[in-house]
Amino acid sequence: MPIHMIDEIPVIKVRAMECADTTDELAAEEPLEIRLEHGPDFHREVKNISVTMRTPGNDAELAVGFLFTEGIIRSVSEVLFARHNFACNENRQNVIQVSLRSNIVPNLNTADRNFYTTSSCGVCGKSSINSIRTVNQYDGADDNNCVSATTLYDMPEQLHEQQEIFAQTGGLHASALFSSYGELLLVREDVGRHNALDKLIGAALNEDLLPLNDKVLLLSGRASFELVQKAAMAGINIIAAIGAPSTLAVQLAEEFDITLCGFLRGHRFNIYTSPHRIVLT
Repeated sequence: MPIHMIDEIPVIKVRAMECADTTDELAAEEPLEIRLEHGPDFHREVKNISVTMRTPGNDAELAVGFLFTEGIIRSVSEVLFARHNFACNENRQNVIQVSLRSNIVPNLNTADRNFYTTSSCGVCGKSSINSIRTVNQYDGADDNNCVSATTLYDMPEQLHEQQEIFAQTGGLHASALFSSYGELLLVREDVGRHNALDKLIGAALNEDLLPLNDKVLLLSGRASFELVQKAAMAGINIIAAIGAPSTLAVQLAEEFDITLCGFLRGHRFNIYTSPHRIVLT
């Protein structure tokens, strides 16, 4: 079955007092169920972990990245394979199964609680931050990272040039990974901003790039709590967002000593936390 990242739908286009029948290209949005298979060879179990609305494509990266950023697995080496479930009766493109090696015990406590994966969970910020710290293996990693303001200025245009689906639809978020010298390393897009970042981190896991403590993360929109949480899990210590951060995102970035910049547009941006990694001269 082909992957549909863009759907063409009929619309009525109105301009001033005139209207015309035409078509419009929209970013596809479909549910993805993530299933986890684990346990010894003689007793394998399959658990439904999450259902997320996403743009089809890079589903294996999304699933592995999600399991990692939620603290359920600790590295890609624990994964035997991640692929669409060809045995299920549902739309197989919308069910992906991640199978762990038989000697791996996943941390399913976070899957059962799942209380810090959305910004609307209602749990107090301090409790959420403490829960992240218990599963973050890169908290306190070596840190000599820095980036110049002039390098940051160039990043949004580089990202824009790589957003092929956004150029057609205008409806996707993107996460991009840069070197501290401004080299664009990875880009992933999705209708959900958290999915785009999970895909990016999943790709970085596959390329054995973690921890990402010498890289810069660029977000195409706003910086929410969950995006800073996922970045912290991957060891990222510099985040630049084209949009605004939330108050809880700033609190989390401050707790983890992450440099968080917002409103990166043209030759301007705001630094909200840990400004020592930004070179202004």
